[in-house]
Amino acid sequence: MIDFESQRDPPLLDRFNSLSLNSQCGEHQNKLMQECELPVIDLNGLKSLDVKERQRCVAAIAAAASDWGFFQVLNHGISLELLGEMRREQVRLFEMPFERKANRGLLDNSYRWGNLAAKSTAQFSWSEAFHIPLNKISDEACYGEFSSLRRAELSMCSIGCSTFREATKKVAVSMSKLARLLAGVLAENLGHPEGVFDGVCNESTCFLRLNHYPRCPVTAETFGLVPHTDSDFLTVLYQDQVGGLQLMKDTKWIAVKPNPSTLIVNIGDLFQAWSNNVYKSVVHKVMVNKKVDRHSAAYFLCPSYDSLIGSCKEPSLYKKFTFGEYRQQIHEDVKKTGHKIGLRRFLL
Repeated sequence: MIDFESQRDPPLLDRFNSLSLNSQCGEHQNKLMQECELPVIDLNGLKSLDVKERQRCVAAIAAAASDWGFFQVLNHGISLELLGEMRREQVRLFEMPFERKANRGLLDNSYRWGNLAAKSTAQFSWSEAFHIPLNKISDEACYGEFSSLRRAELSMCSIGCSTFREATKKVAVSMSKLARLLAGVLAENLGHPEGVFDGVCNESTCFLRLNHYPRCPVTAETFGLVPHTDSDFLTVLYQDQVGGLQLMKDTKWIAVKPNPSTLIVNIGDLFQAWSNNVYKSVVHKVMVNKKVDRHSAAYFLCPSYDSLIGSCKEPSLYKKFTFGEYRQQIHEDVKKTGHKIGLRRFLL
């Protein structure tokens, strides 16, 4: 009998075991305090002709971005049917054999697994992902490998190129519109034009990340994604109902209860710097499940690499930096220490 999972999943267990030799027992503790539902905001309020109702909606978004750094949105404009279709195609994508997924020609070399810079299990992510830039999602050449893959692996995977491309494209474009809308609302709340980021964020740096967290036989205390903050302006997340997402709130870890009717939105580092700490980029992580796999899809709103990030009001808490400089600093820190340091590097 063929061990399907051993062919499908990256060598996470081998890497984890090798890192265990360098890790101390109890090196990272994950004391969960409680499960909660994030603030839920109905975006229909933004479309209201009633000025006061719209203002209430804007205020709710701003308050959640400031107090939590995370919130959920209803009536976000992306149908649950479309999200479900993309999730089905996403599951099929990750069912492909590891060697095929890791092929450099597949989805423009966008496949990643684990984090190879990890120096211990506390820095290791039990997951795999495809990072697809928005400008590549509509490019048929990006999907060229799927035709041969489908013929070669038909017994193991039934993904179809056109179905996957169309579902992914529709979701990515819709998430992009939603991210820009919310970024504009948050900028408006601070007295800036709604379109302040329109000329800054482009399709080559914004991207969709398709995540897969295989079930983990080691321990439920293993990170699917290590504690981190997002290095963008704003993230829009669609997750399944398995759970596992946790965020830091008042120095305590809180598990986010899945809500099938909503999308999750969280503030990234760049928005925290731009807003001069009005909006919070919150540390979060994903914990694995010992029994079932978890899937999610996240859209990251990012500026061009030469975009200068500066606080929108004085006195500024951060020195100015370009997105390219920020990414380079993160890369150097991860290479040297195994983890991201982030905005602390740029405090004045």
